[in-house]
Amino acid sequence: MSVRQEKVGSLIRHEISLIVQHEFTAEESGFITVTDVVMTPDLKIAKVYVSIFGEADQKKKSLAFLEEHKGEIRSKLGSRIRLKFTPSLSFLLDESLDRAMKIEQILSEIHRNANGNGEDHERSE
Repeated sequence: MSVRQEKVGSLIRHEISLIVQHEFTAEESGFITVTDVVMTPDLKIAKVYVSIFGEADQKKKSLAFLEEHKGEIRSKLGSRIRLKFTPSLSFLLDESLDRAMKIEQILSEIHRNANGNGEDHERSE
C-alpha cells in the first residue's frame, strides 16, 4: 500500500468515526468503532472496517444501518475532506476484537484448569 493510500485511509477513518459518533445516536446505529480503512490504489473505493459492540443481531442491525446511510455518510465525508473524488464506501465487520476476546477466554480457562482447582494462580498463593 502506498503512503498516499495510507494517509487518505487514515483521514477517512478519522472523519467517518466523527460522523458516526456525532451525526447519529447510539440508539440508531449501535456502538460502532471504525477500526481501519483500506483504500484502492486509485483512491475511489474505501473499505471501512468497523467493530460493533453487541450480539450478532445487533451487529447485523448496525451494519444494515451503515449500508442504509452510506450515501449520507459519503456526502458528509465529501464536505469535510478535499479529494478529487469522494470514495465509494464499503462497510465490513472487523471481528478481530471478538477473536482476541475468545482467545483470552480460552487462555484464562487453560490457566484455571492447569491450577487444578479452577482458581486463578494469584489467588491460590
